[in-house]
Amino acid sequence: MSGLSHNDEYLIQLLHEGDEQALSLIYKKYWEVMYVAAYNLVKNKEISEDIVQDVFVNLWNKRDKLLVKTSLKSYLYTSTIYKVYDFFRKNNKMIEVELVTNFNEKIQALTPETQLMHKELIQHVESVIDELPEKCKEVFRLSREEGLSNKAIAAQLNISLRTVEGHISKALRFLRMSLSVSLSIDFIFFLLKNK
Repeated sequence: MSGLSHNDEYLIQLLHEGDEQALSLIYKKYWEVMYVAAYNLVKNKEISEDIVQDVFVNLWNKRDKLLVKTSLKSYLYTSTIYKVYDFFRKNNKMIEVELVTNFNEKIQALTPETQLMHKELIQHVESVIDELPEKCKEVFRLSREEGLSNKAIAAQLNISLRTVEGHISKALRFLRMSLSVSLSIDFIFFLLKNK
């Protein structure tokens, strides 16, 4: 079931067709909530503006392949949070110190709307994990919740290392498809660790 409103579906359709006005309308509708989400995590006006700008540039560049399965708002929120994560990672800041340590407190400081979007994102990720085949789900949860290495999972479940890697790749592929955003496994683990 699609979480898209009729209005957002129409805007995405126009975006697919290369309508720049649709991009402008999406920007006007969602830039503020995206900016607030970014700013509450990075605490820097210029960086937050750059992050939001990057999300919209990517949205335009990928417009012909864009597939939004949740809501457009959730898609943009997920993209924004990922860009924040990516910013910390690329700038060699200590992600554990700068972002992860106070992530829950920072999420609590978000507006009620962004808090709700974050909660919806986590629930969506969890529901996708629940839909995975049983062995795939077990491997993914051991990796995510127990923090076990692929080698340790293989030994515990008496399966090959290659099979473990296959299950994790499959889980990540399902999550990427369901969110329509290309996320790293590190980011997905980061999100789930800080829910």
